[in-house]
Amino acid sequence: MADQGSDTGFPLHSVVPLNGAYPHHWEADVVLRDGGTAHLRPIRPEDAEALQDFHVHQSEGSIYLRFFSYKARLTAAELKRFTEVDHRDRVALVITVGDEIIGVGRYDRLSDPAEAEVAFNISDRHQGRGLGSILLEHLAAAARENHIRRFTAEVLPENRKMLTVFAEAGYALNRHFDEGVVSVEFEIDPTEKSRAVMESREHRAEARSVLGLLAPSSIAVIGASRTWGTLGYQLLEHVVEGGFAGRVHAVNPEALELGGMMAYGTIAEVPDPVDVAVIAVPYAEVPDVVAQCGAAGVKGAVIASGGFAERGEEGLATQREIVRHARSQGMRVVGPESLGIANTDPDVRLNASLAPHLPRQGSLGLFSQSASIGVALYAAADRRFLGFSSIVSAGNRADVSGNDLMQYWEDDVATGAVGLYLESFGNPRKFSRIARRLARSKPVIVAKSEVTGLRLPPGHSVRTTQAPPGALDAMLRQAGVIRVSTVEQLVDVAQIAVGTLPAGPNVAVLSNSLALARVVADGAEADGLRVVASEGDLDLSQGLSLALPALKRRLVALAAREDVHAVVVAILPVQGLRVPQVAATLAEAAESSGTTVVAAFPGVLDRRVDTAGLLPAPTGAADAQLGAPQVPSYSSAGEAVAALAAVVRYTEWLARDPGAPFEAEHDDDAADALIEARLAGVEGTELVRLGADDAARLLGCYGIPVLAARPVTSADEAVAAADALGWPVAIKSAAANLRHRLDLGAVRLDVTDADALRAAFAQMGQSLAPYGGGHFEIQRMAPVGQACVVRAIEDPLLGPVLSFGLAGDAVSLLEDWAHRITPLTSGDIREIVRSPRAAVKLFGHEGLPALDVAAVEDLVGRVSLLKDRHPEVSLLELKPVVVSETGLTVLSAEVWVGNAARRMDSARRAMIAQ
Repeated sequence: MADQGSDTGFPLHSVVPLNGAYPHHWEADVVLRDGGTAHLRPIRPEDAEALQDFHVHQSEGSIYLRFFSYKARLTAAELKRFTEVDHRDRVALVITVGDEIIGVGRYDRLSDPAEAEVAFNISDRHQGRGLGSILLEHLAAAARENHIRRFTAEVLPENRKMLTVFAEAGYALNRHFDEGVVSVEFEIDPTEKSRAVMESREHRAEARSVLGLLAPSSIAVIGASRTWGTLGYQLLEHVVEGGFAGRVHAVNPEALELGGMMAYGTIAEVPDPVDVAVIAVPYAEVPDVVAQCGAAGVKGAVIASGGFAERGEEGLATQREIVRHARSQGMRVVGPESLGIANTDPDVRLNASLAPHLPRQGSLGLFSQSASIGVALYAAADRRFLGFSSIVSAGNRADVSGNDLMQYWEDDVATGAVGLYLESFGNPRKFSRIARRLARSKPVIVAKSEVTGLRLPPGHSVRTTQAPPGALDAMLRQAGVIRVSTVEQLVDVAQIAVGTLPAGPNVAVLSNSLALARVVADGAEADGLRVVASEGDLDLSQGLSLALPALKRRLVALAAREDVHAVVVAILPVQGLRVPQVAATLAEAAESSGTTVVAAFPGVLDRRVDTAGLLPAPTGAADAQLGAPQVPSYSSAGEAVAALAAVVRYTEWLARDPGAPFEAEHDDDAADALIEARLAGVEGTELVRLGADDAARLLGCYGIPVLAARPVTSADEAVAAADALGWPVAIKSAAANLRHRLDLGAVRLDVTDADALRAAFAQMGQSLAPYGGGHFEIQRMAPVGQACVVRAIEDPLLGPVLSFGLAGDAVSLLEDWAHRITPLTSGDIREIVRSPRAAVKLFGHEGLPALDVAAVEDLVGRVSLLKDRHPEVSLLELKPVVVSETGLTVLSAEVWVGNAARRMDSARRAMIAQ
C-alpha cells in the first residue's frame, strides 16, 4: 500500500528501504573528540588505493596489533576482500578527512547469524581522537539493521586502546583469555548505559568544537578591507577594537597593509596557524576560500557573506557543497549570512561580529538564526543593560546549530542562562534531549515564531512533519524550556533567569500607588502566581535622601518573610527620583536579601531617561550604575509579572521529580521477527497494516493484551463466535468509517443470548447498509469504565511521538490531547495521563468512583517503550482502551509498519546532512 494519510487523522510515515544496495543512510559527518570533524561512510571498491596508503603509513606495531603479524603491504586479494563487501554479512566503514582514510571498522557475520566478529584499525596520527568509539557506534547500528545482536572480537592483550574502546562503550562485556588472545563478546542493543556513554562523548566533542570557534588563539579576516562601511572593514575593525587577545591576520590579495597590520594575499600565506577564519568575500569566491581554509588547517569558518540559500537551487547547492567540503576537512561553519560571533571573556575579548562594540559582559548565552532578529535581540538586551557571555548568529544555520551551542554552554561557567531565537528545528529530538539535560542546571529560553513551526532553514533537506498539533510545544515543555513568542519576551525573561531564581510561586507586591498594586496583584494571580502580600502605600515623595532608604527598608522587610519567594516593585514617576537610582537601591536590597526582585516603571521606556520621562538622565548617570548590581526592570507591570511567571513555571519544573526511565519486560526478538516477516518484499514508501492477530502478537511482546474479536458475516457465525468468546458480547460494524460509532447504531453492547444477537445482527445489517456496513465483529463485553485513546507515530522530525486522550468528543472535536516525545520517564508518564482537560474523569468526577490510573500509566509506558525501540512502527493506535476501577481493557489495536528510515537522533553520533 502506498504512503497515505490514516483514517485516524495522524498521517503515516514515509520510509526508505535498505534493500541490499549501497547504504547511503549510513554516511555521516561526525565530530571527533578534539572538536574536529570527519566523514564516515561505507567502504567502496574504489577505496583500494587509499586503503593501501592508509596501511603502509601505519607503524609496525599497529599493523601487528590489527593482523597479529606484520605485513608491509596488503595483497591484491586482501584489498579486494576488504573493499568489496555486501553491506549485510560483511560491512566495512571508513572515516575520512579529505581523501585520506584515517580509520577503518568492519564486521563479518559468523556461523550464528545473530553474531558477527568486529575489528578496527585507527591511523597512528589520529589516535586519541575517539575514532574507535564512533566506528563501534555506527557498526553496531548497521549490524542491528541487519539483525545481528552480538559482536565478538579477538584482541591481543597489549592492544589496550582497543580493549578500552570496548570496555568504555557501555555494553555488558564477557571476556576470557585463551592462547594469548583476549576474546570479547557483547550484546549490541542500546542500553541505558551505552546511550549515556554516547551522549556524554557527543556532548564533550560538540562542546569542544564550539569552544574552538569562540575561544581561538588566532583569527584571519578574509576579505578585510580599508573601505569604510564594507563588511570586511567592519569585521576587521571590530575584532581589533574589541581587544581580541589572540593574533589577528588580514587577508586581501589587493592590499599590503590593513588596520595597521600586514595583509596577506591568501590564507595559505599566513605564517602562523589560524584557528578561525572570518569570511567576508563575494558570494562567488566563498567556495574557493573555504577550500583554501581547509587546506591550510583552519578549524572553523564564520561566513558573513550572503546570497546562498536565498538564490534558489543554485545557492542551495553551493551552500551544501561548502558545508560538505568544510566538514570533510575537519572544519565547523557558522553561517552563511552570519552576523558573527562574540565572546566577552576578558581572556578572549572576541568581537568577530557586526556589533560596533564588544557586547557588555554578563551571563546570558545567545543564539540567533535570523540576522535581523539577532540585531533586535542585541538592541533589546542593551536597553536593559543585560550582558552576554557569548553570542552566535547562525544565519542560514548550514552547520553550527543551537544544539551545538547548548552543548558548549552546559559546561561554560560564564554562562548562567541560555537564550535561543529559532526560526526552525534541524533535529528537534536531539534538541529535546540536550535541552532537558541543560535545563536542569541553567534556564533555557526559546523564542520561536508560531508561523515557522517545524520548518527547516534554507538549504536543509526537506523533512515535513506529521506530528499532531501541539506536539512541538509539548516537547519544549517536556524539556523544561521556557517558551516565549518574541525577542522582547526573551530578554524580559532573561533578566530574571540570569539572577536569583524564585523558590516558588508566592509573590509580594510593593508600590507607591494602591491602584497600581491592585493591578499588579490581579495580573500575578491571572498568570498563576500566588499573591501573599500587596502594599500600595509606599511614600517616595519626601525627597531623595529619605525616599531611597525607605524603599530599601520596605523591600527588605517583605523579602524577609518566609512565605515570599519574589517581590514585584511597581513605581509610578515621582519628581526628583531617577530610574538608575531607584534600580540600584532595589538591586542592593535584592542582593542582601537573596530574594528575587523585579521592578516595573510604567511610562518609562528606557532606564537612561529620568522617571518623569521628560529629560535625559545626566551624562554618565545610567552607565555609572553598570558596575553596581542590576535589577530586572520593565516599562510595564504586565511585562514584569509575565516574565516572573514564566521563570516560576521553570522552577516548578525543576522541583518536580523527573522519575526514572520506564522499563518493562519485553521480547524484542519476537517483535523484530514479526515486523521483518510482514515487511518482506516491501519497498519504497509502502506501509503494511498488520492484521488483528499480528497486531495483538506485536503488542503481546510488550505485555499489552488485546481483547479478542472475531469477524463474522452471518448471524450463525456471530452466535458461534459469542459461544467461543463468552457471553455477554458486543457486536460492532467492521467498516472503518463506522467503528465505534454508537451514534449511528454501529455498536450494540451487552447482548446476552443468541436470539438477541440474531435480532441485532439483522437490524444493524439493514440500518447500516446505506453507510457501507455489512461486516461485523463479535467481542466479549469488557468491564464498564472510561474509554481512552493511546496513539504513537514516527514523525520524520520529532521521532516517536506518543499521544493520550479520553475517547469521544474530547479528542474528536476539542483536540484535548497530551503529547510527549519518547523515551519517557515515570514523571513524563504521570504528566501525560493527567494533562488532558478531560482527565479529571479518571480520578472520580461528579460522584463517580476513581479509576485505575496506575494501569493507564503502565499501558502508556509500555506503548512508549515499544514505539521507541521500533521505528518501523509508523502508527500504533489503541482505541478504545476502557479503564475500569480495577484494570483496563484494550478493545482494538491498529498498527502500521514500514521500512524504517534512520532516526535523526539514534544511538550513533552524526551531524545532520545538508
